[in-house]
Amino acid sequence: MTRLSLSALAASCFATCVHAQSNDSGPLATPSGQLQFARVDRDFVAMLDKQTFDRFGANTLAHFDDTGNANDELSRTLVQTDSGPVLYDLRRRPPLVQRSGARITVKRVFWQRDEVVMQSSQGWFRLKGGVMTKLQSSRSIYH
Repeated sequence: MTRLSLSALAASCFATCVHAQSNDSGPLATPSGQLQFARVDRDFVAMLDKQTFDRFGANTLAHFDDTGNANDELSRTLVQTDSGPVLYDLRRRPPLVQRSGARITVKRVFWQRDEVVMQSSQGWFRLKGGVMTKLQSSRSIYH
């Protein structure tokens, strides 16, 4: 019974750490304004208060959001594009845009203070300071 209880506790803790994928085009509240995604020709554009700050190719809109503050505002989002994930840090204006440079399809995302950890079918990756790194086994615990 104790083993079953520990398994259930571990599963519930793990599930709360994962941020689900969204296809919401907005408007989404952020600390620096209203984020909106719109289809323009074959691409999507990312706009903050109706001002375009990025353009990316993708068949469908998919993003993982970090809503870590009390207002439920989106502080960061990881967008899945044709050329790989792109991180938008919306805590500043203009938003910081970090391209991963790796063509991977993200399944799950874990947000850390200054990095984002992603799981894909090719393994685990970290995007920190604009640098994408394939992770090896470690003792780090991601929340």
